[in-house]
Amino acid sequence: MASPRPMAAAPAVLLLVLLLVATEMGTMKTAEARTCQSQSHKFKGACFSDTNCASVCRTEKFPRGQCNTHYVERKCYCERDC
Repeated sequence: MASPRPMAAAPAVLLLVLLLVATEMGTMKTAEARTCQSQSHKFKGACFSDTNCASVCRTEKFPRGQCNTHYVERKCYCERDC
């Protein structure tokens, strides 16, 4: 009769392999694009809505925009990947 010991080790080996694979996947590096910002030329007034800022930035050929504090003022900054 065969010993049940080898079958009991199978789940432990499988768990060890899965842990090694998960560890390797977590260490992969991806290249991140730098983000360039430019203050909007068309946005008027204080910026309190990122949605409004983004809409104005799209008219300036930028894909996104958000409100940022510049000293004490809230201004609209348009963004794109450099």
